[in-house]
Amino acid sequence: MSSTLESVHIRLDKPQINEDELTYDQQHKPRSEFGSREQYLDHELQIMAPKRWRPNLPFKDYRFEIEDTIPALAGTIGKVVMVGAIAATFAEALGLNEGFILENVRYELLIASVFIILFSGFLLPTANLAGTHGPLIPLIPIIVAAGGHPMAFGLLIGAFGLILAISKGGSMLANLTSKGVCGGLLLYLGFVGTASQVKNLFAWAEGIGMSHIAFVVIFCTIILYALLDHFRKRWLAVPLSCLLGGTLAFAMGAPFSFQTEPGLPNMNPMYWWGEDTGWMLGLPTLEHFMVVLPFAILAVAMWSPDFLGHQVFQKISYPERTEKVHMNIDDTMTTASIRQTFGSLLGGSNFTSSWGTYIVPAAIAKRPIPAGALLTALFCIIASVWGYPMDLAIWQPVLCVALIVGVFVPLLEAGMEMTREGKTTQSAAIVVFSSVLVNPAFGWSLTMLLDNLGLVGCKERSSKLSKMSRWVLPGTMFIVLSGVMALVGLLPGIPRLSQVFVNL
Repeated sequence: MSSTLESVHIRLDKPQINEDELTYDQQHKPRSEFGSREQYLDHELQIMAPKRWRPNLPFKDYRFEIEDTIPALAGTIGKVVMVGAIAATFAEALGLNEGFILENVRYELLIASVFIILFSGFLLPTANLAGTHGPLIPLIPIIVAAGGHPMAFGLLIGAFGLILAISKGGSMLANLTSKGVCGGLLLYLGFVGTASQVKNLFAWAEGIGMSHIAFVVIFCTIILYALLDHFRKRWLAVPLSCLLGGTLAFAMGAPFSFQTEPGLPNMNPMYWWGEDTGWMLGLPTLEHFMVVLPFAILAVAMWSPDFLGHQVFQKISYPERTEKVHMNIDDTMTTASIRQTFGSLLGGSNFTSSWGTYIVPAAIAKRPIPAGALLTALFCIIASVWGYPMDLAIWQPVLCVALIVGVFVPLLEAGMEMTREGKTTQSAAIVVFSSVLVNPAFGWSLTMLLDNLGLVGCKERSSKLSKMSRWVLPGTMFIVLSGVMALVGLLPGIPRLSQVFVNL
């Protein structure tokens, strides 16, 4: 009798609803239902269900939060600086005037905004924004001296990037990289980046005869960062540090003025690729493509460690059950490749990679990619058209502290977090050692090979790998990368092999 009643009771119960079958909008709860802001943000990450190659709409598939303004601000500052650096390097090598730099940076901000909205904000919400490939900057004078053409270089990067994305090569290489190798890579990038920004700020301060300003700004930024960490408000580090650094420097007598006036850049591709206008190079020939071929291979090969570092930082910062909103490496490579192809055809100077100055602050703020992406696009448009924010973004007291607290110190923290457990310190040390010898791409590929062979790091992990994962794929990647670096002259002490062949 009791069993009959029990069965009746069960049938009368409401059927259980699987949360995975509910939409984001159905699972969303107001902030008032949570004990803290952090719990609310964690829940937002856990209920989001991104759709690939289908519309993802604001307020239906994701929402905007005040925290989204932080990565958008940091990303915009980083974009202005990095594209400006690439345009300035090309301008110096090609003998172009400063007007080219300003005009092309404004143009690139508008181009970037279109692709941010289309992909990261709408069709591929787990694809990080297509940013700027900073490690390529030292190669630009070599490319120009060799007779390379910016359009040819950009189109080949786009083509090789699409091949890597379609073949799932990026995610495959990421899966072959251990925690020790990842942690060492993050430590190296974080330390080198922090040191370079501190050096840049002191160089700027010495240039205006006020060296003490750099010390005061950095010291106060350290104290502010510690306080924000203590009160669990690190997501505010970028705006407050920029405000603090700029205010202190100006109050202590550092010169600053707004010079870039509102306006629109020339958006005619034929102007940019004219023989007497824009780049003043005309359209590329087959020979131009042959010259930049090894440089394009190297550029795309260097994507994997860059993308991997950003994804790993996101995984460390996000709570559990948020795998669906983690950055997808292959999708990011796809969007970066498409954006690179169209950007080069239109006449832009940018060479793409994963947008680090956006994704790192977004991970700290515990926000998914799309909402902040749309704000980044908006900020880039405002900066390009209005002009004045560009002056503020590249002012050293604002720029340096933004990159230090928004990108490089968090990378240091993530690297330390990944190397504190298990047999990871050996691999991390070898990554740093070999990266100092050549560059992070060399350090990553060499240590991945040594780690997977079991020569360093966790021997148990190595023994579980297949022959393909243990040495075939890592060995191939190391040989290809090292060969291309030797060809273009990036191995210290070894002459550029391509020039040696020409001399023969």
